[in-house]
Amino acid sequence: MASLLSFSLPKPSIIKATSLSPTTSSPSTPEVLEEKFGRKGIKFLESNNVPTVELKVRNGSSVRVQIPNAHVSSYKPKVYWKDDGFEEVLYTLPGKEKDSGIAKGGIGLVINDASEGGSKGSLISSSEWTVKDVDSDSIDAVQVELSCSSGPLEISYVVSLYPLSMASAVIVKNNGRKDVTLTSAILSHLKFKKRAKAGIQGLRKCYYCTQPPLSSPFEVLSPSEALKPESPGLLDFDFEPEEKPGSWKVQEEPYIILKDRLSRVYAAPPQERLKAFYNTSPTKYETLDQRFISGKRAVL
Repeated sequence: MASLLSFSLPKPSIIKATSLSPTTSSPSTPEVLEEKFGRKGIKFLESNNVPTVELKVRNGSSVRVQIPNAHVSSYKPKVYWKDDGFEEVLYTLPGKEKDSGIAKGGIGLVINDASEGGSKGSLISSSEWTVKDVDSDSIDAVQVELSCSSGPLEISYVVSLYPLSMASAVIVKNNGRKDVTLTSAILSHLKFKKRAKAGIQGLRKCYYCTQPPLSSPFEVLSPSEALKPESPGLLDFDFEPEEKPGSWKVQEEPYIILKDRLSRVYAAPPQERLKAFYNTSPTKYETLDQRFISGKRAVL
């Protein structure tokens, strides 16, 4: 399995203090939420004893988000190589027996407090998310906005679904008097038929360096496990070990083959960010999964 951090370098970002403004939230009971927010393409239900919202667009593509922990546990886009037309592309593992509804993998949000020169751990692991709002554009685009609070911070997490893609975004507002430094990531766990025939397209000519993923309650591999190299096979003549953490390189090949385990961050190096103008990594990339003679693409 490959861990690929492509959106941004996990560099601390300072959230400025702003004036306090109260917010209201809705209870996470599926029946209450369905009555208040339910509409065509947006359905509230209980799955594995966990309140869940299901988004669905006209072509049948769907996303499921667990409300209490803002975990995207399922994404089934429309595909052309299956008779029923849909396939699960997120990799998930069932939770432990006492927490059977808490799955690993999927798409998980990570926000850590890195104030005062060190990480104080997750700000949202013990927070209870609630539904703040929903929106839709006909039935070709639907979204749900979840919210929670941690001390003076108000956090909103928006998950959107389109016919050919899905997207997620996070907004953090600081209502306190002091600035707060955060590290954050949105970790996606994707499922492939064969890892040796899977790859990433869209990051050519981008800078990258080896970097462990942030620790997450939804992680399948720990940060240390993600950096641990795998032993090459007898026929792996083209095997190249990953660079040491902190060493920057440029992605020369058009495809990143996921045959060997890797954990990278694609972003502008620190010295590039000192310039008045510099290139940043694309906000979108494509995952390619070879099945028979066809290719599968999932846009995140």
